[in-house]
Amino acid sequence: MTTVSAALIRIVIAEEYAIFRHGLRRLLETRPGLEIIGESGTGEDAARLVRELAPDILLLGLTGSSAFPLETLERMAADAMPVRTILLTGTVDAPDVMSAAIQLGACGVVPKDSTPEVLFNSIESVMGGHYWLGRECGVNTEAGVRHFDTARRRLKAFGLTRRELDILRSVVSGFTNKAIAGRLAISENTVKRHLTHIFNKVGASNRLELALFAAHHRLVDR
Repeated sequence: MTTVSAALIRIVIAEEYAIFRHGLRRLLETRPGLEIIGESGTGEDAARLVRELAPDILLLGLTGSSAFPLETLERMAADAMPVRTILLTGTVDAPDVMSAAIQLGACGVVPKDSTPEVLFNSIESVMGGHYWLGRECGVNTEAGVRHFDTARRRLKAFGLTRRELDILRSVVSGFTNKAIAGRLAISENTVKRHLTHIFNKVGASNRLELALFAAHHRLVDR
């Protein structure tokens, strides 16, 4: 894939783990036409850097050890920040993970175990006005939205119980299993069993994906 413009593509990297963040910078610096103008270890700092530096691309890493930065994406969307966000995540197997990411303003979702060429291609693709999904070629915005909506409509009823919805809201709010158990007056093992059922019903594999799913389907508002 050829570079979409002779101008430098200005990038901000937001990733919790410093080793991964520094390695990503080194990798991107090997590609002519890419300029790293800022780094952040938190979603909050990432939003500030985007506001102050106005990059073309935000590479936003997702990890399992902290709450998914839903607020970061929502804040940037609310402030109409003209940045194209690519999420670097552990998995994009569930269609609703990708769908929710796009609904929250992301332009791409790239697995962290992708090859360097996939990452480079995803950057050039979203700079050209396309979405990038996993390891697949970019598709235009209209087609991408149709694809996500179709996948969403094919999903059957989630079948979450009232208790499972209570636990889901607590997860999205950032509570640990121990804190959830205290709030609902149940044991931690019971919380874990409920979470296993929730993951199975919605097709999520971790708390990050569950938060994305819940945000997209507005489950926390029910």
